[in-house]
Amino acid sequence: MGKAVTVAGVDCGTNSIRLKVVRVDEHGMTEIVPRVLRVIRLGQDVDKTHRFADEALERAYTAAREFAGILADHPVDGIRFVATSATRDAENREEFEDGIERILGVRPEVIPGTEEADLSFLGATSVVNRGDLPAPYLVVDLGGGSTELVLGGDGVNEPATRVEAAFSMNIGSVRMTERHLRTDPPTQEEIDEAVADIDEHIDEAFRTVPAGRTRTIIGVSGTVTTMTALAMGLKEYDHTAVDGHRMSIADAYAIDDRFLRMTRAERREYKTIHPGRIDVVGGGALVWNRVLAKVSEAAKRTHGETIDSYIASEHGLLDGIVLDYGRRLLAA
Repeated sequence: MGKAVTVAGVDCGTNSIRLKVVRVDEHGMTEIVPRVLRVIRLGQDVDKTHRFADEALERAYTAAREFAGILADHPVDGIRFVATSATRDAENREEFEDGIERILGVRPEVIPGTEEADLSFLGATSVVNRGDLPAPYLVVDLGGGSTELVLGGDGVNEPATRVEAAFSMNIGSVRMTERHLRTDPPTQEEIDEAVADIDEHIDEAFRTVPAGRTRTIIGVSGTVTTMTALAMGLKEYDHTAVDGHRMSIADAYAIDDRFLRMTRAERREYKTIHPGRIDVVGGGALVWNRVLAKVSEAAKRTHGETIDSYIASEHGLLDGIVLDYGRRLLAA
């Protein structure tokens, strides 16, 4: 029997925190504790105040205490806690890091957007059926505070599993909602302002990431999977149905726009949407809409083929964290 390690990964983003425990060996990884997700809105008002709110910190600590209980029942060889966009921006991040370390015994690593992009790409492409999907792949990790665009190789000159270019944009579901979509439902003026902001960030990203080379778009994160489930007509969220689903971009545009313009009370009628995403899912949908549109346009200009669908994936940053960490422990 080959060597194996058991590792836990925590992905703490702007809106949600996730835990996963896996066994990693030379063949890949096997889940021991499937992903546990809690919506904590750590990034509440960080875009405006540049500080974590006391109540947001307490929500994070409550989730961490729950995770500590799970880990007490499932001993691991190591744990990696990764924090992303909101923590990069918070002036009182040391207070957060100290609190988490007291509860879980591990200090959060605030990783740069480039490493976040690499790990998201690793996680998203570790499970795709490459025979069915033409490379290069563009992985879009749409978070609460930031959105990563990560382009992999073409499978000929560069391995399809290798990151060719990546860029982290400071736009996401929470940030766009707090910055622009303040009315319920948002006004057309607010939507237009948000679109201008989003497009500016995407145009900047495209100067680093040659998105026009894309032949397959893989969308990861709660916004993408939630909007995909809604477009599929699911009455309740089912991750097994959503994971790996190929969704028409035209259907995505229609559902994204519809839910963007709904009131929060109307969104609450849909059990498919996690309660913690009700107020920000419209902002996320708008970011997703614009990314799909601009990548499709760039691809048409570059190689003449139309990208008319994307793949929704449940596998992203968290999978990349545990797979990469497990491999490094094995190598050591």
